[in-house]
Amino acid sequence: MFFINAHRTTVMSALFACEEPAAWRRVYEKYWEVVEAKSKAKKPGKLLNLEKWYHEELPALISGRSDKHVNLSELVKLMEWKLTRGKFRPRLQQLVASNGEETVEECSRKAFSLLPDVQAAIAELSSLKGVGPATASAVLAAGAPAQTAFMSDEAMESIPGLKPIQYTAKHYALFLDKMVERTKKLNKVDPQQDWTPHRLELCLWAMTIAAQQQLPFVKDVDVKERGADSDTDQRPTKRIKTR
Repeated sequence: MFFINAHRTTVMSALFACEEPAAWRRVYEKYWEVVEAKSKAKKPGKLLNLEKWYHEELPALISGRSDKHVNLSELVKLMEWKLTRGKFRPRLQQLVASNGEETVEECSRKAFSLLPDVQAAIAELSSLKGVGPATASAVLAAGAPAQTAFMSDEAMESIPGLKPIQYTAKHYALFLDKMVERTKKLNKVDPQQDWTPHRLELCLWAMTIAAQQQLPFVKDVDVKERGADSDTDQRPTKRIKTR
């Protein structure tokens, strides 16, 4: 169970502060279970199909090209995935679809070539219509998961010090810095050393949605916060019941 400060910390931020790889891995192993639960709560099967496409098909398509890039249809589908997974903003779908095919390919090709300068890559992709730092980060995370992470609301809300959320390049830089730092710390103590910023985002998203959906596995994840990594005060803690 989670023992956390009821005034300053949530179940999700407790996970981010956790230094135990085993706790993170238990959440990661439940990712698809959480996706299925959320998919049933919305249009049955839609989110699940989009998730499989984004995590399995799209990365293979991008990495299989001599010069990494996405095309217009992929960018449109990625936006559909993003809006289905999080907050629905139909206007963005229309704007993204209005981009030219050659423009999308050239812009995304240049963005991937700019890595590891993530901020330059984000700026390049953000020149496309309907694409801001969050969508740009989703494109990069699909093709470079070891260097980037999707700027999801759920992940950002799980990290102390990032509220209120701002959909800016500067805020994404703060977010990614914290994700990279946590990734390095987990890999330092985990023999498998397979953590990436992208994988951490999946865990934070899953933990947030699982708590919202009141999935039973939440109570079985033992999260222990440690000193400086926890952005909490020293007032008495309160057990938050999970069902």
